[in-house]
Amino acid sequence: MNRIVLGAVGALALVALGLFWWQGRAEVEKGAPPPSSETLAADPMALPSADVSGMRGPTPPEASELTKEQQRFFRYDRNRDQRISRAEMLSTRTDGFRKLDKDGNNLLTFEEWAVTTVDRFEGADKDGDGELTQREFAATAPKPAPKKPACKC
Repeated sequence: MNRIVLGAVGALALVALGLFWWQGRAEVEKGAPPPSSETLAADPMALPSADVSGMRGPTPPEASELTKEQQRFFRYDRNRDQRISRAEMLSTRTDGFRKLDKDGNNLLTFEEWAVTTVDRFEGADKDGDGELTQREFAATAPKPAPKKPACKC
C-alpha cells in the first residue's frame, strides 16, 4: 500500500515539475523581442553581422617544442609535478591487467594468466602440431599502431 501511495506522489511531483518547466519556457519565449521587420523583409535567411574592423582577439598560446624524451616523460606524469610516482608509472598497464583478470577481482591468478597465454599460443599455432615455427611465432608480434595524421584539418 505504501509503495502505491509513494508511486502516486512521485508521479504527481514529476507532472508538476514538468508543468513548471513548460510554463517557464513559455515565459522566456514570450519575453523575447520580435525580430525587426526590416531584417525579415530583406532576407529571412540572412545571418546577423557586426562590424569587427577595430577589434582584436587574444593571441593564441605559444606551443612549446618538446623533445621525444620530454613527451614520453609527460605521458606518464599525469599530475604534472615533474615527478613520476609508482602509481603513475603503472597506470598505463591497467588495461592489459584488466584483460587478463577474467573474474574482475583485481587478483591475477596463474590460471587466468595461463588461459590467456594458451589461447594466444593456440591462435598462433596454425597447423595445430603443438609447436610454433618461426613464421607462426612472427605472427604473434604486436601490430604497430596506425600512423595518425599530423593535423585534423
